[in-house]
Amino acid sequence: MKKTSALIAAAAASTLTLTACSTSEPSVDGSASGDGALTVATAFYPLQFVAEQVGGDRIVVVSMTPAGVEPHDVELSPATVRHLGTADLALYLSEFQPAVDDAISTTGVEALDAAEVIELHAAAEHADEDHAEEEDEHDHGSSDPHFWLDPDLLAHYADAVGDAFAAADPENADTYTANAETLHAALEDLDAQYESGLAQCERDTIVTGHEAFGYLADAYGLHQEGIAGLDPESEPSPARILEIKDIIAETGATTIFTEDAVSASVAEALASDVGVETEVLSPVETVADGDDYIGVMTRNLSVLEDALGCE
Repeated sequence: MKKTSALIAAAAASTLTLTACSTSEPSVDGSASGDGALTVATAFYPLQFVAEQVGGDRIVVVSMTPAGVEPHDVELSPATVRHLGTADLALYLSEFQPAVDDAISTTGVEALDAAEVIELHAAAEHADEDHAEEEDEHDHGSSDPHFWLDPDLLAHYADAVGDAFAAADPENADTYTANAETLHAALEDLDAQYESGLAQCERDTIVTGHEAFGYLADAYGLHQEGIAGLDPESEPSPARILEIKDIIAETGATTIFTEDAVSASVAEALASDVGVETEVLSPVETVADGDDYIGVMTRNLSVLEDALGCE
């Protein structure tokens, strides 16, 4: 069993009110707007969330993926690359965003690679050769990048970010360490809510638009079946569509899970064809204004509980 937190959920959530970091551009020389603050470049939203919570008002964030943009194939503007080069530290995940990998290498910025902190899962292989060929056209490396969908793994990543911030800014090390501990506790509490909420369900198969939810499924005893593979832009083969229809019939699945930032046309057509519902299950790669990781993941849990018939 995964570790659970002794904190009450509401209390844990209330601690996540650290000052949100600016995402405005840093000054020309790379210094942050606040006296002595760190400038931290973040590759995409979950890493930005951790940076904001751990850094509080001691950092300024430069986001490399604009809000609302699907991060897999993001392209960086020359201005964004220049700002990356002036940052004190960059947070990224190698082999997830090729443009970011190139910019990290080109600028030589000090960087923390999440793949060196978290042991990533190998990408799933498909028996369907046509489906596999489509995946090769949208290669994002040999690993599944979506580790943040397991709150326990994100908690351990937060610890590493706290250590990195403390090393970059020793004068405020205690603040970063305390903030990382607060975030870790809140994520442990979220983990405990998932364990409890998904412990007794009528079904355990989740049919998803693409295979972003492997970490979540592994953490909580679920089985993921993706219409498409890891890349959200890939198209499933006719053979894979037939496989999914059979899986829905065999498992009694009532729902196909779509995403908030990716076209749901294939999933919606398939759901209509086999007579099941669609519901949004966010991979939390980007969030809308007013949302954050904890809020979206809590909403995801409610959607899963309803769709899987959990007690």
